[in-house]
Amino acid sequence: MLNGSSIVISLLGTTLDQGKHPDRWQTWRPSVSLCRQPDLIVKRFELLHGSRDKALASQVSRDISTVSPETEMRLHQIDFGDPWDFEQVYEALFNFARAYLFDTDSEDYLIHITTGTHVAQICLFLLTESRWLPGRLIQCSPDRDRSAPGKIKIIDLDLSRYDRIASRFQQEQREGVSYLKGGIETRNSAFNRLIDRIEQVAIATRDPLLLMGPTGAGKSRLARRIYELKKARHAVKGEFVDVNCATLRGDGAMSALFGHTKGAFTGALKDRPGLLRTADGGVLFLDEIGELGSDEQAMLLRALEEKTFLPLGSDRESHSDFQLIAGTNRDLFAAVREGRFREDLLARINLWTFSLPGLRARPEDIEPNLQFELDQYAQKTGNRITFSKEARHKFLEFALSPVAAWKGNFRDLNAAVARMATLTLGGRISIEAVDEEIERLNHSWADPRRGGSEDRLRDLIGGDRAAEIDEFDRVQVSHVIEVCRQCRSLSEAGRVLFSASRGRKATTNDADRLRKYLNRFGIEWSQISSRTAG
Repeated sequence: MLNGSSIVISLLGTTLDQGKHPDRWQTWRPSVSLCRQPDLIVKRFELLHGSRDKALASQVSRDISTVSPETEMRLHQIDFGDPWDFEQVYEALFNFARAYLFDTDSEDYLIHITTGTHVAQICLFLLTESRWLPGRLIQCSPDRDRSAPGKIKIIDLDLSRYDRIASRFQQEQREGVSYLKGGIETRNSAFNRLIDRIEQVAIATRDPLLLMGPTGAGKSRLARRIYELKKARHAVKGEFVDVNCATLRGDGAMSALFGHTKGAFTGALKDRPGLLRTADGGVLFLDEIGELGSDEQAMLLRALEEKTFLPLGSDRESHSDFQLIAGTNRDLFAAVREGRFREDLLARINLWTFSLPGLRARPEDIEPNLQFELDQYAQKTGNRITFSKEARHKFLEFALSPVAAWKGNFRDLNAAVARMATLTLGGRISIEAVDEEIERLNHSWADPRRGGSEDRLRDLIGGDRAAEIDEFDRVQVSHVIEVCRQCRSLSEAGRVLFSASRGRKATTNDADRLRKYLNRFGIEWSQISSRTAG
């Protein structure tokens, strides 16, 4: 709805405001026609124009005064330099808005976006949306009779009034997050916040993404889902190329990634484009990027920064514009300090870094992931397998206990479900099958390279000190050390060890509880973590 009188801020239309008819009054001109509207009284017209268009601005000003004598005309000279340069245009209009003395209590402002370049119209929209221009957008259009005033349309940017629009975008965001999680209704709040952020970033940018986390935490699956989500949103057009860098060695690594020409080395019988070329326009996922050699790291850095690289044996550069998703279970910052990873490459891929937690750090998500694995098995084999009530309870009790190491994370869970489902008769997993699988998992998690857990306790505090500890306490603290060795942080170990009691506490500080317990035996977390890293 229009107020009784308004202030119009408008760019001069260097083409439309001239009029193509020999008699300019017989054609539709946006700025003049705006002041001929029967339901709009323009109190003041702020006309923005370039220095080369002073004559046209003066003519338009006089014509507006003719059709609307009550309208005060003000001319403002604004030069953009290059009217198609977004930065220059935005800066000039922003400076005008910042200097203008708005009186929103007594004046109603209309920002006219019919005239000007598309760049200028976009800048006016952004300045109005951000309230640097505290008004509403107005647009006008001609009638069939080009001498008539035409029509006007007010565009209100208060999106809070459009609940259906807002809910649609929220629904799309929820669908994107659910897709990244594979449709699993995960319950771990920290993981859910992480996926929310990944969804937001993945759609908005083509900068590199770095996915960190232990083996089996789901980096490869997440990378592919990020690509598929971007593909569905038309953010990429090319392919998804998945490379495990741990399998690349020597000339084979350079050739696989960057390609080669015929005869570049023994066995190079024909040209090979390389995986970077294959990923042009799409997504390249380099899993275990910390395994790349120094030469490959240097070539990759150049490909990321310049979009070009040199295939083996070629004197002509290849071009590829891909988005990199890198995955690693290594501490790349430590690798930089040790000289095994380039600092400049890490700086380039560390813009968006996301650390995926292991299965032990997400005990709330074991149950929904167990059902997901059963559903995946049914989809793959066509056989629907379920647990008996008692078997399901026993497996979850074991899966959530500190005894369950889950060294392979979700790979271990996937393998366990596949084994139990394959060996099941009658479509229901029994307690006997669960017992057999628990024994198999415990055996696979045993560490043949070291002695028992009590040996590790003696390594940490010395044989004499360990002998002074009661056997009851020695068994308990030895198990605590085993759990700590499988965790990446004191907080993660605390969450695992106190998973049963933490839900009953109003506030939880698992790390502090664990630190105090270890201190009773003269053990520091740094002793355990340093040995784990080794």
